[in-house]
Amino acid sequence: MSHTSDISALAVAEEILNRDNFSRWLGIKLLEIGEGYSKIEMEIRDEMINGLGIVHGGVSFALADSAFALACNSRNNLSVAWDTSITFTRASKLWDVLTAEANEVHNGKSTGLYTVTITNQRNEQVALFKGTCFRMTKRAI
Repeated sequence: MSHTSDISALAVAEEILNRDNFSRWLGIKLLEIGEGYSKIEMEIRDEMINGLGIVHGGVSFALADSAFALACNSRNNLSVAWDTSITFTRASKLWDVLTAEANEVHNGKSTGLYTVTITNQRNEQVALFKGTCFRMTKRAI
């Protein structure tokens, strides 16, 4: 099976986001998409703040995971997370606008490797995510 299809990366991303209630709850907006690449953003709301007054790490992780998913599935080959990690480099606060940019490092037949950089509205890096996906033998949409 080919890794590419006649469905564009944009069509795949729009359909995935349309089906993704959690990403919609986060308020994720698609900025850019291409084969092996995605760029999304969201604004931090009050319910995303933890007991220390900063963004809950799970929110930043979820943003990175969504960017990762869009980049992995951009060729319409169903890909799921196999291994992920995140390093938080700067705290995010209420009303920050976070941008997650996913870049493909390796596109293999059965796996893919991606990095996702999260920055705030001041273009300061707040987290770095690394993810490996496993590619299934069917289409994403």
